[in-house]
Amino acid sequence: MIEQQVREAIVAELERQAAAKPNKLKVERTEDDLRVSGEIRLDELVMAVIGSVAGGP
Repeated sequence: MIEQQVREAIVAELERQAAAKPNKLKVERTEDDLRVSGEIRLDELVMAVIGSVAGGP
């Protein structure tokens, strides 16, 4: 299902960005929710979503 692919891509990319710059972005996950605080590199997030839809890594 495409919604699940996009959801997973968003969460994975935000967690990647938070791990790369923990002083600029914090991501907290619960079972159904995501709390994000800080700066998000939007271009990288968009590319991750597009890649998930197109079948990329």
